[in-house]
Amino acid sequence: MSKLVITSIGPASSVQDGGRPGSQRYGLVPSGAMDRLALAAANTLVGNALFAAAIEIGPFGATLTAREGAVRLGLAGAPRNADVAGRAVAFDASVMLADGETLNLGFARGGSFSYIAIEGGIEGEPMFGSLAVNARAGLGSPYPRPLQSGDELKTRPISSAAERRIELPELADAPIRVVFGPQDDEFAEENKKLFVESEWKISATSDRMGYRLEGPTITHLHGHNIVSDGTVTGSIQVPGNGQPIVLMPDRGTSGGYPKIATVISADFGRFAQISAGRPFRFKAVSMAEAQTEVKKFAELLRSLPERLRGIEEFGLNVDALRDANVAGHAVNAVDAATWQVAEPTG
Repeated sequence: MSKLVITSIGPASSVQDGGRPGSQRYGLVPSGAMDRLALAAANTLVGNALFAAAIEIGPFGATLTAREGAVRLGLAGAPRNADVAGRAVAFDASVMLADGETLNLGFARGGSFSYIAIEGGIEGEPMFGSLAVNARAGLGSPYPRPLQSGDELKTRPISSAAERRIELPELADAPIRVVFGPQDDEFAEENKKLFVESEWKISATSDRMGYRLEGPTITHLHGHNIVSDGTVTGSIQVPGNGQPIVLMPDRGTSGGYPKIATVISADFGRFAQISAGRPFRFKAVSMAEAQTEVKKFAELLRSLPERLRGIEEFGLNVDALRDANVAGHAVNAVDAATWQVAEPTG
């Protein structure tokens, strides 16, 4: 059995899958991937189930080495500089590591989380039906904690499949959509208006439990304590200091702060990818619009296998490329017809 060895990795990196749906009634947090679309895309690239367990890598870099055999990986999510033995590796594509080869990943660009799916899945013992890690609760497998140098993930032998890429729709740089409630009546209309018309930033103190927002102070009509009730991923609580907190997958199952709004599920992955300090805005939508968008999101997930494409290989003629007059003609590095010359015959 092959292994993928973590030779170095930054914080906020762990094994995550689709989480533990249906267990919150027992007080069990759902956990799971911060960006479900990116997780599903990475798994699709290597033929796994959409929400199979994969490596969720936080903003910092990582290096991973194949041992005792080849390992095929699917890369998706926040793009990074990546290479194998000096050979550049693209995101939203699969790549094979031969025995002993190392995948080097740099810092995340334009997002916070990247996903590395392993062909055949990650070997582990499900805990309440999931391998998803929640370090506070001591849940997850094969390691119930963030990944660290020296960890080994057992894998199955790879198939003979060719490498593939996946065409994903470009994410809109648009406000994060929310539905007001369930306790928006605890806030005056001017404060709800302030919430959706203001610019916000995510605090560097945020984590998988909650994203703390930095912006204007949102005040309460009747104080900041309510009878504790259930939360969902994306609930936006407003504590006593008036700085909202968006609840993330490792959140508590209930809370006692009024919730002014909820991030719609179709936008949650896009919200989770916002890096600390980058400004963004919210936009209030109706429940009907939120339901329409979640149906579109579900259809996008179903369409992922249809978005796979083969990766074309080119025989690079370095002399022809060097001699190409790139100043006077358009040259496309992936269109051989614009620079490649025919090899002499006879």
